[in-house]
Formats: sequence, C-alpha cells, structure tokens
Amino acid sequence: MSDATLTYGEYLKVPELLTLQTCLSSPPHHDEPLFIIIHQVYELWFKLILHEIDSAISALGAGNVHEGTRLLRRVVEIQRLLIGQIRILETMRPQDFLGFRYHLNPASGFQSVQFREIEAVLGLKDPSIVSRLVASPGEMARLEARLAGPTLPDTLDTLLAAKGLRQADEPEWRLKALVAIYENPERHLDLNALCEVLVEIDECLSLWRAHHVQMVERMIGAKRGTGGSEGVGYLRTTLPRRAFPDLWAVRTRIGEA
Repeated sequence: MSDATLTYGEYLKVPELLTLQTCLSSPPHHDEPLFIIIHQVYELWFKLILHEIDSAISALGAGNVHEGTRLLRRVVEIQRLLIGQIRILETMRPQDFLGFRYHLNPASGFQSVQFREIEAVLGLKDPSIVSRLVASPGEMARLEARLAGPTLPDTLDTLLAAKGLRQADEPEWRLKALVAIYENPERHLDLNALCEVLVEIDECLSLWRAHHVQMVERMIGAKRGTGGSEGVGYLRTTLPRRAFPDLWAVRTRIGEA
C-alpha cells in the first residue's frame, strides 16, 4: 500500500474537474463559464439518473419492489434539483447569451446523448434519433444499446404480470391492473408506492421540459437552435410526451364502477 494519504481533491479529481471549463469566446465572456458549468453538472446528474434507473430495473426484475421504489425516489429528487437549476441559467440576460452563443455552433443541447438515453430507458424511444444525432462512435453505441434494451415501463408490465394482475389478451389489461391497485391500496401497498413514484418521475420530466422551453424562449425568442433545430418550436413538440400514460389515465378510471 502507498504511504501517501488520500486527499479530498484526489478522491474527487477536483484539479482535473476544474480544468474542464474551457471558454471559446475571446476574450472569455463573463457568462460563458456559467453556461458550461450548468450543462456539465446536468450531464453528471444524468449519469446518476441512468445509474439509479438501471439499478431499479434490476431490483424490480428480481421482485424487490421496495428497493426499486427507493432508488426511483432518488431519481425524483435529482429531477427536482434539475428543474430548480434552470433558474440559475435564467439569471443570464439575453444579450449576455448572445455574447458567446455563436461560438456554440453547431453543437446543441439536442445532442445530449445521456438525455436521449434517459428518454429511451423511460420508454420514450425514437429510433430515428440515431440518424439525426451527431455524437462520437462510443456515444452512438451506448444510445443504440439503450434503444434495444429494457425500459422501465417494460419492467412494470413484467412485475404486474408476476403479481397476477395481467390477464392474457385482455384489452386495456394494464389500465385495469392499475385500477385494481389504486382502488385497493391496502392489498397492493408496494405496487401503489411504486406507481406513485413512477408518475412523479413522469411529472418531473414534463415540468423540466416546460421550464426549459420557457427559459430558451426567454433567451433567444423564436431564433433557430444552435444545432439547426427549430429551437423553441421543436421543444414545444416534446411537451405532451408521457412515459407512463396509463398512470395518468387511471386517475380518470378510479371509482367509475
């Protein structure tokens, strides 16, 4: 064993971390470090979200509903942090962003591979994204694996079937299973708690998208995105997307009988 004492900075690679904020504007624009750091932090949180969802899928697949729910509750708390983080970006004035925005071309937040991975593992798969995304071969391989891999909604379906709540070939079987869970919560305490965490993940994703759209419009109005996308127009098309539509529909069906 080495005689050297491990330091906080060495363990967390702080010196290396602090060298990763490279401004492209010259002279460096005051707000460019803000923009870089915010988005780097997003990517770190995205990495942890994927780690927790993957672990939750494994736990739920093994029938450990309590552990899967616990890990997904952590995802919700991370999402809440990400929503609040947008407010820090909103302290930047439009003219400040325009001071370095053109240096970003053709890069764009649209190219965040980890965010696309999160969408995929939540069941919001879009195979066409592969042909529209510019990323490294390693990133593309990761994304393609996500698009071919298991999703959290798939895992929920398997769990419901294992609990005897799926009737073969029954129309709307999932919705009927969810009605049974919500109308008899005492009999399905673990599943009810899981479902509430899943709908909260979906809600937080929608809230993040909505706040992000407003922030982008606040910064650039109706300008096109740096990667050539439609900017705010494209972002608005993502707002209605739901990872767990039946978990929203069950609210209408509860008590109908």
